[in-house]
Amino acid sequence: MSIRRLRQALFPLLRAVFRALPLSQNQRDRLRTRWLSQHGNWIPPPPRGQQDNSASAFRASAQLRGRADEAAIGHVPWRPGTLPSPMPAILIAFYLPQFHCFPENDSWWGKGFTEWRNVTRALPQFEGHVQPRLPADLGFYDLHNPQVMRDQAHLASEYGIGAFCFYFYWFSGRTLMEAPLLHWLSDDSIELPFCLCWANENWARRWDGRDEDILIAQQHSAEDDLAFIEHIAPYLRDRRALKVDGRPMLLVYRPQLLPDARATAGRWRRWCRENNVGEIHLAYVQGFERPDPRSIGFDAAVEFPPNMSNPSSLSAQQWLINPDFHGDVRDWRELASEIAARPLPDYPLYPGVNPGWDNEARRSGKGRIYLHASPRGYRDWLHETVYGRLSAAAPEQRLVFINAWNEWAEGAVLEPDARLGHAWLEATRTALAPARTPPHPSRPCAVIHAWYPEVFAELLQALQASGLTWRLVITTTHERHAEIEQLLATHSMQGEIHAFANHGRDILPFLHVAETLLEEGEDIVLKLHTKRSTHRQDGDQWRNEIVDRLLAPDRAARIVDAFNADPALGLVPPEGHVQRLDYFWGANERNVRSLLTRFGLPQADTSKDCFIAGSMFWLRLAALRPMLDTHLQPSLFETEAGQVDGTLAHAIERTFTLVAHHAGFVQKDAATLLGLAHNDDTPYAYAKRS
Repeated sequence: MSIRRLRQALFPLLRAVFRALPLSQNQRDRLRTRWLSQHGNWIPPPPRGQQDNSASAFRASAQLRGRADEAAIGHVPWRPGTLPSPMPAILIAFYLPQFHCFPENDSWWGKGFTEWRNVTRALPQFEGHVQPRLPADLGFYDLHNPQVMRDQAHLASEYGIGAFCFYFYWFSGRTLMEAPLLHWLSDDSIELPFCLCWANENWARRWDGRDEDILIAQQHSAEDDLAFIEHIAPYLRDRRALKVDGRPMLLVYRPQLLPDARATAGRWRRWCRENNVGEIHLAYVQGFERPDPRSIGFDAAVEFPPNMSNPSSLSAQQWLINPDFHGDVRDWRELASEIAARPLPDYPLYPGVNPGWDNEARRSGKGRIYLHASPRGYRDWLHETVYGRLSAAAPEQRLVFINAWNEWAEGAVLEPDARLGHAWLEATRTALAPARTPPHPSRPCAVIHAWYPEVFAELLQALQASGLTWRLVITTTHERHAEIEQLLATHSMQGEIHAFANHGRDILPFLHVAETLLEEGEDIVLKLHTKRSTHRQDGDQWRNEIVDRLLAPDRAARIVDAFNADPALGLVPPEGHVQRLDYFWGANERNVRSLLTRFGLPQADTSKDCFIAGSMFWLRLAALRPMLDTHLQPSLFETEAGQVDGTLAHAIERTFTLVAHHAGFVQKDAATLLGLAHNDDTPYAYAKRS
């Protein structure tokens, strides 16, 4: 018996012993953390109804489960945009025509079944696993309604998709899910080009995990080859058929399942030449095999990530919600970087990209999940593909396939969703633009969270005294917006004010604006907030010391110059306020460990790793990408109740240094950076060591 199976068998006993131990909640948390680090995830978090209410307990919000219907940090609404002309490549998105009822599905899965039933049944299996994934603007559409495909085609065109590749289901004269394609074929108002991909596998009960239960089998033969090509000829003749060198394109998903792929290709080519189609362009999908397409009588191959890659497993690192989860968790970032760096072979290959993958909806508790996919990461992958991998390709060969437009049950979706809106489409459009060196900001940007107006006035004075010209971005509550605006006017300063609910302290509002500023091309930011620490008598002294060490007139300009001189410089905290994690670990340990897993970072070495106490510092926004690319949801942050420790905001404060280091940036405190003497050995005066 394998170690994994043995642990599974012993799990009920281990859980019972764990619950029976006479331990405090903090002791339970430490024991579970130690077990996780050594043995993997076999003791579950305390079940609902048995959780301690203290800050150190495993609250639902701290478990990073989130709400599937909630807009996350980085949500992008629809907005107009421009596309390059001419387009640098044709982007072709695979399209699943499953979202409508048809008799076979009624028979096999129950009356009224569509792919949406799979999508909505998905549940999160571990912390940070965002399921179900829910549609936004297009809703739970029904492809029996012709307007849906018109809207999809229009949306795709707006964001740079040049064609859809429809999966086509043919079984010896019987087709499935063809009705939406026939609607498209008959609707001449739709301008978007298309091609077909024959999904020539058997149709099995894979959604139930029963691959051997065949519902409809393929019966390949020479006669079937001719019947198939005759059936799809109207699609190939259509004026909107996607063409390569003037030849309509046809894909086959698994040509190796054909008895003789070269013979099939020959029959199709002869029939098309003799029946008013002309020459065709045959390609196959590299989902399972990688033969030279010319060796099987085809013209080209198509990459199909995430297939044909094997990034690192992350399964053992996850904090399980479902202790019976037996799925496979992989690192999407490795997938993207590895495929983006692959040289193209000496045969025609159309590269592929993928905005994510998670088929938990189809395989409950056993899904294959690629974590850490992000619109920014996808944008970078697509841009590198278009302007890097295809840089030497002939114009007619500049095709990129995207997996996929609407594979909702497999987590491969460009369509707007409830969590990120149009972010994936916006990333698609942005990736098509030529690389541009962003203009270097002529001034640094200060981001201030203004909760206490009287302290905000002090910070404005310090900014004015620094001698620098600033872009000023202020976050505050709706109730304080007018007062903050008046204070700006009083000090004759211009600022952009963003109002938020009083939620997540200074951290949540900062993450919202940092996401926006990063996308705008902003670089160097000074993060400040109107810290008073009213639970301490020396709260004002604490804040003033931090601000002075970051913003004093003899420091601020020199710090900005240091950022400009060293692209690897990511964080500059105030000296004396960089503390070891284990000194102030306490109630934050659980949340920090969960966050690091969520960000895709290794766990901290608390005896060496540090954090910036007070949460004020200079930073390069790119250093926060692992954090921002996670797209946390606001509901993960606790309701404001005057907490002095143990909240998600406190945990995030303890990860800034770790995130920047993982992103490849260095941290130097202000005194070290400026060559000033200081003493790091004195005990921290503003907090008690835990």
